[in-house]
Amino acid sequence: MAGDPENLQIMYGIAGERELGEAELDWLPGYENSSPVRVGNGAASQLQLDVYGEVTEALHLGHMTGLARNDYASLLQLKLIRYLEKHWQEPDEGIWEVRGPRRHFVHSKVMAWVAVDRTIKLIESGDADGPLEEFKRLRDDIHRDVCEKGYDKERNTFTQSYGSKELDASLLLIPQVGFLPPDDKRVIGTVEAIQRELSTPDGFILRYPTEGQDEGVDGLPGDEGAFLACSFWMADDLAMIGRVDEARKLFEKLLALRNDLGLLAEEWDPRLKRQVGNFPQAFSHVPLIDTALRLTASGAYGG
Repeated sequence: MAGDPENLQIMYGIAGERELGEAELDWLPGYENSSPVRVGNGAASQLQLDVYGEVTEALHLGHMTGLARNDYASLLQLKLIRYLEKHWQEPDEGIWEVRGPRRHFVHSKVMAWVAVDRTIKLIESGDADGPLEEFKRLRDDIHRDVCEKGYDKERNTFTQSYGSKELDASLLLIPQVGFLPPDDKRVIGTVEAIQRELSTPDGFILRYPTEGQDEGVDGLPGDEGAFLACSFWMADDLAMIGRVDEARKLFEKLLALRNDLGLLAEEWDPRLKRQVGNFPQAFSHVPLIDTALRLTASGAYGG
C-alpha cells in the first residue's frame, strides 16, 4: 500500500526509494512465458484502506502480548484514525491491489472498523488519550455501513464490494478480526458461499472469481491458482463455526503441498498440481502458523 489523497508515503523500495514507478520489460518472456515482466510496483500509487487496520491490529497485539508501549506508536495510531475518519467512505484498490476501478471493498471497510476498534481499546486501557465517544460513534457507523451495503440478504453472504455479486476470500477474515461472532448466520452463510463458489476441485480457495482471457474484477485477463493464505483462512473459519474435523482435513491437505524443505509458494495450480507464484511466500506461512494454533486450541490435535 502506498499513496493516498494526502500523499502519505507508506511504500518504499528495499534501498529506501520513494519513486516506485512501474514499467514493463516487453523484451523479456518471463518465467514460462508469463509476460508481462514488470519492474517497480503500480501499487505505489494505490489507496488501500485495509492497511490501517492491519497496522493498528499489529500494534494492539503487540501491546496485548507484553511489548512495551511506545508513545510515538500511540500517536501514530491516533493519527491513522484521524485519517480514516475522513476517508473510510472512499473506494480503494483493496487488499489485492486491483488494477481495475476503485471499489468500496468490504474487506477494506472491515479493516477500517478494526483500526477504530483497536484504538478504542488503546484509549480504554489508559495508554493513550483520545475522543472515546467520538471514536465509538465512528466504529458504529462503519459497522452499520458494511452490514447494510456489503451484505446480500438473498444469498446470505457478504460480497466483495458494495453492490456487487462477486465473492472474495478476504471476507473469511470477518469473524477472525471480531467484526461479527462466528455463530452469526451472516458469517456462516459467507463461509458456505465461498466454499460453493470459490473452491477448486481439491477444496482449496480462490481469491475471487476470474474471467479467463477477459478482463476480470481485478482489471486483468487470465485465471490464477488457489491462493494458499485464503485456503488457510477457510480452515480457520471452519474451526470457528464448529466444523473442526473438516478444518483439520483441509489443513492437512494444505500441509501436503509443501516441498521437501517444508516451504510454500503463493498459490497452488489445481490443474498441473504444483506450487506457483512467489516462492517462498510469507503470506502463506504466517496463516499456516495461525491455523495450526487455532486447530490446536480447538482440540483438533489434542492439548
